Amino acid sequence: MSDVLQELASVLEARKSADADSSYVAGLYAKGLDAILKKIGEEATETVMAAKDGDAGKIVYEVADLWFHSLVLLAHQGLGPQAVLDELDRRFGLSGLQEKANRGKS
Repeated sequence: MSDVLQELASVLEARKSADADSSYVAGLYAKGLDAILKKIGEEATETVMAAKDGDAGKIVYEVADLWFHSLVLLAHQGLGPQAVLDELDRRFGLSGLQEKANRGKS
């Protein structure tokens, strides 16, 4: 896992027990799952809009926000980025059609 992801995951985990007024993330955790999900929805929409504009800088900026808030969700649910990386690794080498067909068998 990249050093950035690992460091960010550690910070997000630490913020779970921090006072809600001490940081943006601690405040988001205090508001609960619905607030986190709302932020992910907002960031996903902003990512789509940036892509439609075709501005590479905006796209990267918005995807970073989307990934960040997705990492907040993972930490909130007791998961980390390694779980997602492991899932991507599991899928690597499978065609998208094959991976989709395998979902129905689980």
